[in-house]
Amino acid sequence: MLSKLNSPQREAVKYLDGPLLVLAGAGSGKTRVITHKIVHLIDQCGYAPKEIAAITFTNKAAKEMQERVGGLLEGKPSKGLTVTTFHSLGLQMLRQEAQLLGYKPQFSILDASDSFKILADILATTDKKLLRGTQWQISGWKNAFLNPDQALLQADEENAHAAAKIYQIYQQTLKAYQAVDFDDLIRLPVELFQQHPEALEKWQRKLKYLLIDEYQDTNACQYSLVKLLTGVEGRFTAVGDDDQAIYGWRGADVENLRQLTEDFPRLKVIKLEQNYRSTVRILRAANQVIANNPKLFEKQLWSEHGTGDPIQVNAMRDEDHEAEAVVMKLMAHKFEHRTKFADYAVLYRGNHQSRLLEEKLREHKVPYTVSGGQSFFDKAEIKDIVSYLRLIANEDVDPAFIRAATTPKKGIGNTTLERLGEYSALKHISLFEAAFEGEFQQQIGQKQLDDLLTFCQFISRMQERAVKDPAGEVLNDMLGAIQYEMFLYDSEEPRAAESKWKNVLDFIGWLTRKGETDESNLLQLTQTVALMSMLESREEEVDAVKLSTLHASKGLEFGHVFLIGVEEGILPHRESVDNGKIEEERRLMYVGITRAQRSLHISWCRKRKRAGETEACEPSRFIAELPADDVRHTGMPGADPAASKEHGKERMAQIRAMLAKSAG
Repeated sequence: MLSKLNSPQREAVKYLDGPLLVLAGAGSGKTRVITHKIVHLIDQCGYAPKEIAAITFTNKAAKEMQERVGGLLEGKPSKGLTVTTFHSLGLQMLRQEAQLLGYKPQFSILDASDSFKILADILATTDKKLLRGTQWQISGWKNAFLNPDQALLQADEENAHAAAKIYQIYQQTLKAYQAVDFDDLIRLPVELFQQHPEALEKWQRKLKYLLIDEYQDTNACQYSLVKLLTGVEGRFTAVGDDDQAIYGWRGADVENLRQLTEDFPRLKVIKLEQNYRSTVRILRAANQVIANNPKLFEKQLWSEHGTGDPIQVNAMRDEDHEAEAVVMKLMAHKFEHRTKFADYAVLYRGNHQSRLLEEKLREHKVPYTVSGGQSFFDKAEIKDIVSYLRLIANEDVDPAFIRAATTPKKGIGNTTLERLGEYSALKHISLFEAAFEGEFQQQIGQKQLDDLLTFCQFISRMQERAVKDPAGEVLNDMLGAIQYEMFLYDSEEPRAAESKWKNVLDFIGWLTRKGETDESNLLQLTQTVALMSMLESREEEVDAVKLSTLHASKGLEFGHVFLIGVEEGILPHRESVDNGKIEEERRLMYVGITRAQRSLHISWCRKRKRAGETEACEPSRFIAELPADDVRHTGMPGADPAASKEHGKERMAQIRAMLAKSAG
């Protein structure tokens, strides 16, 4: 089985004498190393599948890894093998050990918009900028493993001091609700293991070997969790690449790689430098750009894929010209080389850059998919409606209860919910059930109780109708009863409210039609929706051009890549330049370059509209860092303008003729 691996890959799979760091350059086969190592541990080293955990950062990566391991094991049992994300692993641990931390095993998990609402209540404001800033700050503290008291001690300025106070109230509120947020799924297990050695020992016995993917993306909290679980012996293989550390803004700390060498003096480092993806020219460009960053570990990517085409760098008039030219080039290239649409990707620094491209692609009837944007089911207004549906399907789902009870507001305040949460934790029952208990009802005022019971009885009535009435009818009555349209117009700017209400109507319309064609009632439809929102991240393989932010493109590869808007102020981003974060921006450029297998086109604009004004633009400093011999510039000052224009006209005429011929 190991014969298909190159020698550093083989060495990484077989090495078990202590902690191991595999420095895996882009396209060097890191997933192959992790999957083969899992199989090697089971087949050759006597580990049971249930004693091994492979930890990734996305559900998609976990699923792919699980499938590949299954294929390699060829029908041998892999039952009990844990291939999961950090957050899912944390959740498993918390569900089993909840009582030790004073939570009921069925605690709720709040998503970002749920916690946003709680903060809005605490701060008594609708100022989105302030709320997002506070949410971000609290998340940062949790990722750095600071509790509210520590955050308060560290707060050096007035704003941070105020945020730390809010953090304290926010945590108390969550605890009272018997709820945790996304960051708690990692923070709480670390707290658990530090305070309860018996729980740590149990999990160390349970998980005897850890494999960690994308190690450079871990934050302080995740690193603590790994250290606690793998114990003094350090039974782990960490796979990462310091050149692809692009999540600093999210709390990831590339310093964790350096920390490993200090915390585990016996750490072995194996480098994977052979790239199986790209041509020599593309790798030379990547190596030369990233060489301008200070290095923790030196490495040089190399490949046996031949020299390949020169890298094209095109100066464009403006963003409109750029979008048009990219689409024309892409179509011509596809026609000439008989490739598929799916072989192409257009990558950019920020989501807003896709709008013009999408217009041009639609104009030319080119199929495309966008990643790194927001999925329909992630929109707050859709989640609001889905929370009602989930509650109607099962009144014991606490997060749905909290969301539906407070959106739109119904006189059920934080204090009522906190009391309800405390009582439900004490009695180990759901929030819904707790509302009907006499003992609880005596604890709150009559007005609060009336509002709470009105809401619960409304849900019960909807439950009865959900089974017997047509779904569309029930949904429309529900929207009317909760006055959702009015709520949107009260809490949003008119244009935002209008677009959100349209999304809600689209969603309700879709459910209504689905109910009619499948002859399903609202209860059955809700199960479909729950499944769809979970599966939506599993994009079907379609033949379409991929539009993606650089961040979302990490881990992917494409035959031909167009990297657009490579200008000062965009890549590197203006804020990063001001805050001295150039190294992370250079790593983003490196990630963009190394997505390309066969050809790479880079473009920048001479001028661009910003806030209605036209501004002159400079090419990104990263373009100057590319190896001159491997790059062909067009539209550049310095090239003979007449010849350049003539060549451009000629080429465009050829492209148009070719496309016309293919259409004819």
